Amino acid sequence: MSSADNEKLEAVQAVVDRVTSWQDGATEGTVASELRKGASEVGVDLSDDEIAKLADAIEDKHGAVSAAEVLS
Repeated sequence: MSSADNEKLEAVQAVVDRVTSWQDGATEGTVASELRKGASEVGVDLSDDEIAKLADAIEDKHGAVSAAEVLS
């Protein structure tokens, strides 16, 4: 994995951690919206599919979510 890929993954993980920490119990639409907003804030482009996968993981796990595992 290149350093650019690592940096992107670290940024995505930070967004996932932030959304997970205060979105517990929120609807999937809200989680997806916050993931998009956070990704935009850190300058990372995520596809609709990636957003959906991350949102599903956040909703299902109600705890720590590994962006690397979800997006692999």
